[in-house]
Amino acid sequence: MSERVVLSFPSGRSRFNYRVAGIAIRDGHILVCREDDDDYCMLPGGRVEMGEPSRLALEREMAEELAMPVTVGRLLYTSENFYEREEQAFHELGFFYEIDLPADARPNGQAPWLSRADEGHMLHFHWLPVTGPALAEFQLWPGWLQQGLDRLPAATEHVVYKDSDRP
Repeated sequence: MSERVVLSFPSGRSRFNYRVAGIAIRDGHILVCREDDDDYCMLPGGRVEMGEPSRLALEREMAEELAMPVTVGRLLYTSENFYEREEQAFHELGFFYEIDLPADARPNGQAPWLSRADEGHMLHFHWLPVTGPALAEFQLWPGWLQQGLDRLPAATEHVVYKDSDRP
């Protein structure tokens, strides 16, 4: 078996990330994830490994994080996100796919809906309303998603976003 190489690496005071994420919408809610030590949330997913197609990377990440099968659908967004965190300047390339979860995986009023350990962190998954203030209150990252989820594109869209562009 070959060594797993995650496509996230430092370059001086900067870091490059190649990330995939799943967009799961059910009953007017979207599934988001917050790590135990973060003050923001993100769509479930993770980093792509060397030689791994993005679609397969998302399937792998969903199996690791949610411990349930998902069906990866169409590619909705590609993005280039530029932001600072922990005194590092990040350049993140993102692929955002539509995903379908098993029929019983849906909003049920529990908060969090699911909690799981992953790589030394606790991941807490929540179903948040797609419209209204919840996405902003939970600080969904990257920020452009807060507006992009209420109208999913008919064709893949490419987004370039700088954290300094936030309103």
